[in-house]
Amino acid sequence: MSTPPPSTSLRLEPVTPATIDAALALRVHPHQEHNVAPVVRSLAEAYAFGEAAWPRLIFDGDELVGFLMAFLDLTWDEEKDPDDRRSGLWRLNISADVQGKGYGRFAVEAVREELRRRGTPRLYVTWHPGENGPGAFYERLGFRTTGELSGGQTVGVLDV
Repeated sequence: MSTPPPSTSLRLEPVTPATIDAALALRVHPHQEHNVAPVVRSLAEAYAFGEAAWPRLIFDGDELVGFLMAFLDLTWDEEKDPDDRRSGLWRLNISADVQGKGYGRFAVEAVREELRRRGTPRLYVTWHPGENGPGAFYERLGFRTTGELSGGQTVGVLDV
């Protein structure tokens, strides 16, 4: 289900000292803030989770349009099954002023490609259900719900 990106100049970049201020200034629509943590929290979690976190900035040319963070090979629920290790999309923040232009789709496909490169068979994501939630977006991209909840969020999966 690959769709061409909105621009041929789209790319992912790691967060660097030169881009940290722009990353921290990135904001989603105010009505979406309850659905996704701000970039500052994601970067703190990336630091805490080390190699299991894969934070990236999304650029279109020189313009920062978003942030994503993937999780790589984390134990899903230690109490239920310590061998259930999963990878997927942990956070997706697309700047409020550029939403609806295909950047979210590009981000999901970029994570999917990274997981494919690593030999991971499935991409997981969680989302807050309800109005203004991203569930319909993920379902349009082919994610199917697993029937699980994680912290009150719906769990979706997509074959890589």
